Amino acid sequence: MKITFFGAAGEVGRSCIMISTENTNILLDAGLKVLEESMDFPLINNEQIANLDGVFLTHAHVDHCSFVPHLFARGYQGKIYATKPTLELLNIQIADYMRLSKPKEITKEILTKMQKNYQIIEYRRTFRLRDLNIQFFNAGHIIGSAAIKVNDKKSSILYTGDIHLTKTKLLDGADLQNINADTLITESTYGGANDIFPSEKELASKMTKSIKDTLLSGGKVIIPSFGVGRGQEVLLFLDDFMNSGVLPKVPIYVDGMISKVLRIHRHNVIYCKKEIQSKILMSDYDPFKSNNFIIVDKKSLRKKIIEEKQCSIIVTTSGMLTGGPVVGYLKNLAKDNINKLILVGFQPEGSAGRDLQDGAKEIDFHGSHLQINLSVEVHHMSAHADRKQLEQIPQKLQGLKSIFLIHGEPNKIESLYNTFKNKYTTIIPKILDNYDI
Repeated sequence: MKITFFGAAGEVGRSCIMISTENTNILLDAGLKVLEESMDFPLINNEQIANLDGVFLTHAHVDHCSFVPHLFARGYQGKIYATKPTLELLNIQIADYMRLSKPKEITKEILTKMQKNYQIIEYRRTFRLRDLNIQFFNAGHIIGSAAIKVNDKKSSILYTGDIHLTKTKLLDGADLQNINADTLITESTYGGANDIFPSEKELASKMTKSIKDTLLSGGKVIIPSFGVGRGQEVLLFLDDFMNSGVLPKVPIYVDGMISKVLRIHRHNVIYCKKEIQSKILMSDYDPFKSNNFIIVDKKSLRKKIIEEKQCSIIVTTSGMLTGGPVVGYLKNLAKDNINKLILVGFQPEGSAGRDLQDGAKEIDFHGSHLQINLSVEVHHMSAHADRKQLEQIPQKLQGLKSIFLIHGEPNKIESLYNTFKNKYTTIIPKILDNYDI
């Protein structure tokens, strides 16, 4: 088999990897790299796209799936393979992408063709495509996320996509039991030596205290979150602690696509961990429909939230501050030091979120120069593996010989490389590099 990297090599974003044999070409993920002022596509050409036999998605985040309609616009004729939740979430992500970016080559006809070519793949069931056997394994990242194993009977590759090994409010950790793989392609988002996340208990203690302090002072707490995955985790976290009395009862405003994705979680609850399923089936309480949540479905409500004196929590997109309703909230609330911004996810280099995370007190933000007076804190509720988890992944696989490190900033990848290089053939690929295995 041959591996070709069209994105995510030496960067976070536009994940897109081709696996090829003499008879078959498949793509693992098809994402975009989105920053405030730019959008980068994977460096795959139209001839390569037209010759693809299948596209397999690990999950429905922009940097792993939003190039999919462009594939059909540029000559792809095949299927999009993913789990049921991923395909449902893909529709929401693409609709949001179309609304914000308005790509000219994507027509209604293209979108209809794309949706007619969906095919569901279940975890741990072997799917045959020409001379390749393909299996999906729960990756624990977001609902329906998958690590993908590709086997041509001579060698085997496990591509983690984005992965998380431990339980969260919603999901079980990744399922890597009894997997044989010669080659591992893994993310390195938090591969730095100091990228160690706090325990769930420690995180809960610090974050709830921080939120409570701001609310009791009369301020508003803004929590930017990915619409898919993080937003739902944040809401269940807040709901639990508000119901238990740890947090005072205040409105939790839910803005952006987060509420639509809540409904998809409810419809696909069998992909959530058993505790969530039992809570819904064995009691009258549905955490996805909590009375603590107020869905923001009108611009007039956003104006009211900003202007009202009542303290509140605002959970909104986008998680990296690259667009969405968070822009309006931050532009209006950043000037008041009684308010607080809590960053819960990864902030890429060059983004406003990274500037704020690094302590900036002034930023150029979506056409405005903002003075940052509100306090900014980072509380990692990441759905990615931290450094400790990344080190465990190779140990869980049987027969592993080589590792490709991608989906990380160069310094993070280099740090992880130094940990693996003495035990495995470890490679840091560049975009458009290809390798025979």
